Amino acid sequence: MQIGVHALVFTGTFDQAGISAAVERTARAGFDLIEFPLMDPFAFDREHAAREIASHGIAATASLGLSEQTDLTSPDPAVREAGETLLAECLDIVHALGSTELCGVLYSAMKKYVTPPTSEGRAASAAAIGRLADKAAGLGITLSLEVVNRYETNLLNTGRQALRFLEDVDRDNVRVHLDTYHMNIEESDLVQPVLDVSERLGYVHIGESHRGYLGSGTVDFDAFFRGLARIDYDGPVVFESFSSTVVSETLSNTLGVWRNLWDDGDDLAAHANRFIRDRLRSVETIALH
Repeated sequence: MQIGVHALVFTGTFDQAGISAAVERTARAGFDLIEFPLMDPFAFDREHAAREIASHGIAATASLGLSEQTDLTSPDPAVREAGETLLAECLDIVHALGSTELCGVLYSAMKKYVTPPTSEGRAASAAAIGRLADKAAGLGITLSLEVVNRYETNLLNTGRQALRFLEDVDRDNVRVHLDTYHMNIEESDLVQPVLDVSERLGYVHIGESHRGYLGSGTVDFDAFFRGLARIDYDGPVVFESFSSTVVSETLSNTLGVWRNLWDDGDDLAAHANRFIRDRLRSVETIALH
């Protein structure tokens, strides 16, 4: 199992200097990997990022959320095509990083929809994800579809919805991405969804109910980590948190960061690394009881 951190904990700028700083601070905090947000994949310097992670001895994954202009559920074929083109570019970046994971809201726009999904939009998204999964398979990459709350998509809000969507996609290298922040809003508890998803779980985000320091909100992390142990999960476990002291105003507004619960990303990251590893170790010791 690799323990990682989202790069937006450290910087909201991903030029060469931002990439270098994020990688160095990730390694200094004791994480095994960094998750790069591909907000502008066509401008992301993949060669520089690959050199940086290699020199610091850590791994990398990548994530993104689609926009209205790249929404795979859109009724406009040109918008859907733009989404596929964008995601294909992201796959090439992931491959250049030597990574095997692309995750996030890959199946729709990351926004608050005002109507339910249409059957046509859902089918178009599943078909597009299937085509991208075929390209990903040739590169040795897994696509993990993030289950997020009702204010960030109208398509996949629960683990069971994600499983049904995976049935339509019908590709072995497409998995479910669970996030404790979103689960705390949408799921009945934090154990059953993990058991439901089971071997289809490909990626995990760890986030507190208010996006602040782990353990200071309402997320039942003890139950969640016990669930991971029950299914012998061994994939990435990545800490995610946002503050407008780091990320741009545009992204802060998209994510609803109306108040900042931290202003020191290094301290936040070091605390999260200890918190996650301590919980995982506590679950391991249950076998000794």
